[in-house]
Amino acid sequence: MKPSIPQGTRDFNAVTIRKRNYIFNTIRNVFELYGFQPLETPAMENLETLMGKYGEEGDKLIFKILNNGLDNPAKHEQAKEDFEKILEGKNNKNITERALRYDLTIPFARYVAMNHGQLTFPFKRYQIQPVWRADRPQRGRYREFYQCDADVVGSNSLLNEVELANIYATVFEKLGIDVEIKINSRKILAALAELSGGADKMIDITVAIDKLDKIGIEKVKEELVQRGLNENQINIIEKYLSIRGSNEEKLIAIKKLADENATAKKGIEEIEYLLNFTIHHSPLTIDFTLARGLNYYTGIIFEIKAKHVTMGSIGGGGRYDDLTGLFGVPNIPGVGISFGVDRIYDVMEELKLFPDEIETSTQVLFFNLGENESRQAFELMQQLRNKNIRCEIFHENTKFDKQFKYADKKQIPYAVIIGSKELAENNCVLKNLQSGEQQTLSQNELLGFSF
Repeated sequence: MKPSIPQGTRDFNAVTIRKRNYIFNTIRNVFELYGFQPLETPAMENLETLMGKYGEEGDKLIFKILNNGLDNPAKHEQAKEDFEKILEGKNNKNITERALRYDLTIPFARYVAMNHGQLTFPFKRYQIQPVWRADRPQRGRYREFYQCDADVVGSNSLLNEVELANIYATVFEKLGIDVEIKINSRKILAALAELSGGADKMIDITVAIDKLDKIGIEKVKEELVQRGLNENQINIIEKYLSIRGSNEEKLIAIKKLADENATAKKGIEEIEYLLNFTIHHSPLTIDFTLARGLNYYTGIIFEIKAKHVTMGSIGGGGRYDDLTGLFGVPNIPGVGISFGVDRIYDVMEELKLFPDEIETSTQVLFFNLGENESRQAFELMQQLRNKNIRCEIFHENTKFDKQFKYADKKQIPYAVIIGSKELAENNCVLKNLQSGEQQTLSQNELLGFSF
């Protein structure tokens, strides 16, 4: 059988891992700069922890894990019935009790609910781990992928949103990606629901609006009809989605459309608060079409789009004022953001933003030219390693050509050659494999060379 991997997953070679680590380390360093501390949670959670937290669309994408012992013949008929219930979208503990995590936010909320008595609030954590979604694989969308999250819980202050916006701006500046940081408020979306059918229509409206970029306004209107909205209500939503112009012009338009709605007023105040702060190198853009289809958001929401490249969002998040209430611990407000590392990687590849030196693993290859020569080469190599110079020695005494080809394939920039002549004279030949230049150095000079 020809070996393969599951659709929507990938193997990563050394070059890819180094590039991914460059992204991870850049994000991690900025998180630490802003006072966030690391956290890790299990790959799988209890199913009841995850279900019902991501909206009807999200729940369908949760990877459920089968219980052990399903191969017991005595239970076959019962298992068949239970499977049929699972296929209908119902949960059955005889079949599955656990699932792979869908994101990092709900596991974080579960962690806070379990440990809130020991935490110092506001509690600022970051988390860099893989998540899994049973989505249809496509460019920039995978079934297994990493998320990098930063969240603050235990504070209502909008200063946290300002900080998170600055984290986005700082990270993408360091990565060299020109981005647009879009913001909206779920309170404005809640007001839209109140103006067009009642607060109970909030989820129907946001789920439909969240698809606007993918399916267009006409399909969104069709979906709203299917969700029970009438023509007048849909017209209000269409006016809302057609708001254009500068941030100031958008605020004027939304104030006119909201017509003194109290919920909208609160949302507008939140947005104006953020706009009054200086966001590092990346001014915020109001986007009233931004919905973020997850039910737990309650205030400001973010979405990051890369400029100069066709790609979905490469980051997003928002405020969720009672997420831990889902786990019996109410009144712990929070706000968080997430980086889509896999999409960020694809953007940086397309725009050629990775530094060239990332692809260099070994800096120096010591040629193997005999037993005594290789012993001396090994001793020098260890001394260079102690100076954090990445080195290796060719594994066998063989032709020059084979050793040069090895260095070329691994893109090693320097070769050190110690033959019988160099061994006797206590020196070596250092060859720059990119320029072809070479020089004879004493072994002490080699140890002081700037690679």
